[in-house]
Amino acid sequence: MSIGGPVVGTLAGMPRPQAILFDWDNTLVDSWGTIHQALNAVMAAMDKPLWSLQDTKQRVRLSLRESFPLHFGERWEEARGLYLDKFSQIHLKQLKALPGRSELLRQLAGEGIFLGVVSNKTGALLRRETEWLGWSSLFGSVIGAGDARFDKPDAAPVSLALEPCEIATGETVWLIGDTAIDMECAQNSGCVPVFLGAEAADEEFARYAPRFSFANCPALFRFVQGL
Repeated sequence: MSIGGPVVGTLAGMPRPQAILFDWDNTLVDSWGTIHQALNAVMAAMDKPLWSLQDTKQRVRLSLRESFPLHFGERWEEARGLYLDKFSQIHLKQLKALPGRSELLRQLAGEGIFLGVVSNKTGALLRRETEWLGWSSLFGSVIGAGDARFDKPDAAPVSLALEPCEIATGETVWLIGDTAIDMECAQNSGCVPVFLGAEAADEEFARYAPRFSFANCPALFRFVQGL
């Protein structure tokens, strides 16, 4: 699979998206440093080996309620509390949008496309970041971990995100992200999986491949305009 893209599937009869749902961390905003710092604060408190930044990038995919029991066992709720405390202290100071994302969101909103967020970041933190960046008015829904019955890659948060627009899942709904978890979530919910970001390892997407892939925002917007 090429990640430079777009990676073109079948374009014949491909409808224009009526709704586009975005992953948040490292799809729209740069947050690896913040996540890494908060995780290592927890590792130190729990007397566990610290992770490298590469470890964090490779291992962080699921929500806290899905991943922390795997890493911390019976102490996972304590670890979650430590993580959220540390993250809350530092996340707004370090928060920044990835290049071109603000312009992309405003362009897509100007096309009359419903925009939403489906993230595995805790919902309250996610909405605080959205407001901090001045993007709240661009999104019809902002759904984070814990807001739906299950988190990504389950379809539940996608269904919840689409409730305000009453658009049914299918070929007119795109889910844009940077990991295989996002592509899996799109497939589970019957949406079009789309990759946005720098080149990624093919093996991560061996099972859940994107329908389309874009290295940058202008390429994605031009593609949408052409549909």
